[in-house]
Amino acid sequence: MKTVLVTGASSGIGKETAKTLLGQGYTVYVAARRIERMQDLADLGAIPLAMDITREEEIVAAVEQIQQKHGGVDVLINNAGYGSYGAMEDTSLDDARYQFEVNLFGLARVTQLVLPTMRQKRAGKIVNISSVGGKIYTPLGSWYHASKHALEGWSDCLRLELAPFGIDVIIIEPGIIETAFGEVMLQPMMERSGNTAYGEFARRIEKATRESYEKGGASSPSVIASVILKAIRAKRPKTRYAVGKYAKPLIFVRKWLGDRFFDWAVMRAA
Repeated sequence: MKTVLVTGASSGIGKETAKTLLGQGYTVYVAARRIERMQDLADLGAIPLAMDITREEEIVAAVEQIQQKHGGVDVLINNAGYGSYGAMEDTSLDDARYQFEVNLFGLARVTQLVLPTMRQKRAGKIVNISSVGGKIYTPLGSWYHASKHALEGWSDCLRLELAPFGIDVIIIEPGIIETAFGEVMLQPMMERSGNTAYGEFARRIEKATRESYEKGGASSPSVIASVILKAIRAKRPKTRYAVGKYAKPLIFVRKWLGDRFFDWAVMRAA
């Protein structure tokens, strides 16, 4: 059975994906900063790794361990990420850089390190968890959306580069999912912009976000996990899978009805 590495596996999509793959007999390594939050996965047979995706030495150590124990990674699921919200003007460039360190550069470094073995085997799958936010945009989310738009373009280029080696690159674009994303984004957003010129805007966004999640306006992470399983099993997977609440409608509206209409729709919802 193939060996899988799932990053950001301590909660949400990463944890649910690990459980799904363990149930299908895969050898699953799970990585996150807080290893204690993956004990339930270890009890199910996963191999937990303490890995901060922004720390080179921890990434290298994790990949080397997998190489030594199981001959490398066959399927990489780049799930680690978070959303940094707040008005662009109110967000320090250090915070903006950290958003990219987690959502793009850390992910890229893990990918660089697993590729030599995949190329030697002339097989492998790299699954990048992007977001519907990689295709659309929302107010106060400039740095988050920038990182996900970058991930989309990076993944497209990588797909072309790796195709001659038999390695697939797959992009997953979740919509609104039942994870801690909303809570993680709201407090920093209010700290940055709650008492600035953008304060009223921030309060409206906070209210709309809370109401969306509280009214059951989100899909279960298991929906994403099922699609990931389908993608890595496919002989010729799709390049993109838009999945979960509002994912496909939002992408459709953004693509076909134009910027001005999308601007109006987003501002009205906010």
